[in-house]
Amino acid sequence: MISSPLAAALARRNVHYGWVVVSVTFLTMLVTAAAVGAPGVLIVPLEKEFGWTTEQIATAFSIRLLLFGLMGPFAAAFMNYFGVRKVVCVALALIAGGSFLSLGMTQIWQLILLWGVVIGFGTGLTAMVLGATVATRWFTDRRGLVLGMLTASSATGQLAFMPLMASISENYGWRAATMMVCALLAVAAAAVFLLMRDRPSDVGLPAYGEKDVAKTAPITGGLLSLIILPLATLKEISRSSTFWVLFATFYICGASTNGLIQTHFVALCGDYGLAAVTAASVLAMMGFFDFFGTIGSGWLSDRVDNRWLLFWYYGLRGASLLFLPYSNFSIYGLSLFAMFYGLDWIATVPPTVKLATDRFGREKAGMVFGWVFAGHQLGAASAAYGGGFARTEYASYLPAFFTAGILCLIAALLALTIRKSSKDDRVGEPAIAH
Repeated sequence: MISSPLAAALARRNVHYGWVVVSVTFLTMLVTAAAVGAPGVLIVPLEKEFGWTTEQIATAFSIRLLLFGLMGPFAAAFMNYFGVRKVVCVALALIAGGSFLSLGMTQIWQLILLWGVVIGFGTGLTAMVLGATVATRWFTDRRGLVLGMLTASSATGQLAFMPLMASISENYGWRAATMMVCALLAVAAAAVFLLMRDRPSDVGLPAYGEKDVAKTAPITGGLLSLIILPLATLKEISRSSTFWVLFATFYICGASTNGLIQTHFVALCGDYGLAAVTAASVLAMMGFFDFFGTIGSGWLSDRVDNRWLLFWYYGLRGASLLFLPYSNFSIYGLSLFAMFYGLDWIATVPPTVKLATDRFGREKAGMVFGWVFAGHQLGAASAAYGGGFARTEYASYLPAFFTAGILCLIAALLALTIRKSSKDDRVGEPAIAH
């Protein structure tokens, strides 16, 4: 293991090893997000080769998004029990295995099993909970900035690789694009195995911004606790209206991002005559703006009332979605959409995590956010299926996009109902402003 000597060498240069862990986590979330985003450019090739309908393909992808979210709370428990490095390595192996086996699929049930169930489980283990866990364990100072960086890597990975995958798929077939994803996953797995450590104490360091090395609490309970603990946490936090507001707004967040734009945007643009590579390039532009928007959101979340941040993020996103059908799908109109939409594609994560941490405490933050993120992916799964249903039944995606825009405006207002935190707040007490 090279992490201990590397941590000592960096410490002599006043560089905290936490930044190495952040870099490895950034790479992991970037690559796994590319696997999550891959189906967005594969819908049309799969339709052409196998004759499957958009609704059938969207069903498989909605299962993947659902599992991607529902695994979040349990992923946090797995990381506490087995360690971050082991869980991430297993997750990368599942994603790569499911992707590789899909090269030989010929039936729709195989797509559902591999892209839906197997990859859904794998990506769920490396979802936003991984970034939240690393940020809260390794950093006290600059935690919001770190969380913004890691969140940006996830969103950027979902979008930035899409033009390349679309180009490879168009010129060499969807299997070649899938093989590229497998190669990226192998690189990430090697980096995690060599450099990832579970906690700062593993390399004899305090968390960034602290002076004392924190002692790791002994793990109690058996494997059964990995299922019981997340459910017990859900029972406890479900008494708080703050949790339900965060859950509802994140449901809308997922419906208006992963489920709709990521899954159906390329096909939507194809309905208006745009080539897949061109549409994927617009998504990459969103990823570019999102990278800076989400990092900026992390910086702001340390300084500004997070409720108002969510209000503006959801409000601007809703306005951009309602504008999209009137963009004429020209390069100019889509560029405007990509800029405004991209700036807050997933900028909602840092303020949501900060609000969850403030209300429920640092120790519960990862698992609480896991359940909030489950709401995100429930919304994503609903929109993934709903978009496919709208296109199959009504020959248009536009009803789904108008609905998502209106929901975002509702989420903006919901965010303001969260009562300001105080040190006297307790889980289960009312948290809605009166």
